[in-house]
Amino acid sequence: MTKADLVEKVAKEAEMTKKDAEQLVEIIFDSIVKTLNSGEKIELRGFGSFRVRERNSRKGRNPKTGAAVDIPAKRVAYFKPGKELKELINNEK
Repeated sequence: MTKADLVEKVAKEAEMTKKDAEQLVEIIFDSIVKTLNSGEKIELRGFGSFRVRERNSRKGRNPKTGAAVDIPAKRVAYFKPGKELKELINNEK
């Protein structure tokens, strides 16, 4: 599902215009990004949680040349599905 598909689905389910649905989806995504950027976690009961993990710097290899490359430390968004979501996915087969 793409962002456009999500906007269309929200518009249809909530009986709103696509423009309003797009604004709603943008507000939600922006809120998630701002919260993660501030170092907080997001927990959506029954769905899952978003967190930011710190990755240390490390040595890597350029696969084409085999030369050693320094990979800098970075922060990475991480999603952990909740128990209910896992059950719904596994029982829908």
